[in-house]
Amino acid sequence: MKNVAWQGVYPALLTPFKENDEIDYPLFQKNLDAQLAAGVDGIIICGSLGEASTLSSAEKLELLAYCVKTINGRVPVILNIAEQVTKDAIAMAQQAEQIGADGLMLLPPLRYKADDEETLAYFKSVASATSLSIMIYNNPVDYGIKVSVEMFEELEPFANIQAVKESTRDVSNVTRMINRFGDRFKILCGVDPLAFECLALGAHGWVAGLVDAFPAETVAIYRLVKNNRHAEALEIYRWFLPLLELDIHAKLVQYIKLAAEATGIGSEYVRAPRLVLKGQERAYVQQVINEGLVARPKLPAYLDLAVAVL
Repeated sequence: MKNVAWQGVYPALLTPFKENDEIDYPLFQKNLDAQLAAGVDGIIICGSLGEASTLSSAEKLELLAYCVKTINGRVPVILNIAEQVTKDAIAMAQQAEQIGADGLMLLPPLRYKADDEETLAYFKSVASATSLSIMIYNNPVDYGIKVSVEMFEELEPFANIQAVKESTRDVSNVTRMINRFGDRFKILCGVDPLAFECLALGAHGWVAGLVDAFPAETVAIYRLVKNNRHAEALEIYRWFLPLLELDIHAKLVQYIKLAAEATGIGSEYVRAPRLVLKGQERAYVQQVINEGLVARPKLPAYLDLAVAVL
């Protein structure tokens, strides 16, 4: 089993498209370079922000192979698994392992609201079929399925299920998980506007969205919090919050792509059925972005701050 620390900032990377609907690999590389330069600790591809629902299996695996080759072990490469059929999820996990992925982010079934037993059977089946390290995505708000503490007790014997993307919107769940499991499961906040709170409560990392447009600010907040420089982190976080709230809207893909275009490391092209923003909605989002850019803070030398691996 490959070693994934599941600690630090893991961007949920956008999938940039050209105007002709093809994946824009040069622009993907430009964003990836910005993430690595900012000091991220891993990357996640083909998630919700990566427009996984519009990517074919072949495109996902092609993007994975590209990342594995170009990153060349500098940080872990995590592939999101969001298949509707258990056997397809197993096949995707096994192909990802063959290509060289370091880990998986595993969603529950999305089109069918599985009960606890069915959800656990799905997770266990995938975990049993691969040696890759797995992070369970716990997002009952968007996906309708909550992975409770009791369910994690059943997942505890599976050594390769090592982390949780905590997106319940209940920050006390960080403490709840730590009280029950200690460091058995690494906890990564998955809701941008709750990241400071979750990190301060002991979350090990942050699966971030606005990092796609503002990588340095995101990593700075994480490293400052983990070095107990909370006041400095909070000052950046308060500036960042209006932008971070773009992550919790149904059109988070369009909103964050527009932000990434504004900072020069993305474009607003999306794949149908999504459409680019227009009218008053686009003007509002652009205003939030512009106000953030005008007031963009000067960052301390955060890359000099070490964070102990737990």
